[in-house]
Amino acid sequence: MKLKLVPPRQGMQWVRQGMRAFAARPLAYMGLIGLWMLTVALAQLLSLPGTLLMWAALPSVSLGFMLATQEVVNGRLPTVQLFLAPLQAPPTRRRALWLLGGLYALAMVLAVGSYALLFGADAAPALPEPGPGPAQPAGDAGGVPLYDPRLPSGLLWVATAAAVLSVPFWHAPALVYWGGQSTAQALFSSTVAVWRNKAAFLVYALTGASAFLAVAVGASMIVSLLGVGHMQAVALLVMPVGFILTAVFYASLYFTFIDCFELPSRPSSPVET
Repeated sequence: MKLKLVPPRQGMQWVRQGMRAFAARPLAYMGLIGLWMLTVALAQLLSLPGTLLMWAALPSVSLGFMLATQEVVNGRLPTVQLFLAPLQAPPTRRRALWLLGGLYALAMVLAVGSYALLFGADAAPALPEPGPGPAQPAGDAGGVPLYDPRLPSGLLWVATAAAVLSVPFWHAPALVYWGGQSTAQALFSSTVAVWRNKAAFLVYALTGASAFLAVAVGASMIVSLLGVGHMQAVALLVMPVGFILTAVFYASLYFTFIDCFELPSRPSSPVET
């Protein structure tokens, strides 16, 4: 397995490739995203154990979406069965994927725990429910502050922690599944690959962030034109767009991997094995 270097413009190409893959099988991707969202919602019902299981499953879920995009590229319909492929991998690779999930869950616990220690568990802002009634004084809504001064620092911490954490885990599941690397080797290889191609990943991140920002700005403009009373209707319009952008992101993961690594042979598909 060899590391490949790509030009910065490839970051935008990854987003385009993700869009094309989604456009080829939009219903399949929306179904897979919807199923994952439902799984996350059910996990939340289990409180802390469910959250830990969700975090531990994320590396395998990202691998499942890579397998789904591979199927789309090969002209086949991706199915939920692809997400069971990591469980059917050879024992050494399966154990490495399990360890990868455990390490990711542990890293998330440390990130959330450090956030609570630094900013307090109640650092999130509390916004009043929109609706008719007398206006509340600025900075207060029935005794609940509208703005928490800790929020900007907290958001910066969360964004930084998420960015740092994504680097070693970005390619790691695919490196274990397709490359046969150990957990430690996969984390190291992923870190090196992202760092060596950091310009392309920066363009990739900025392109994706711009798309999400455009949706947010568009929604804000619609709300300002229609009024606060129509926020629920606007949310119903924006939600499918958010699903599509999420699906495009997951669809693009496969292209970031195959452009950064030259495998001895093309990645095998679970359908072919």
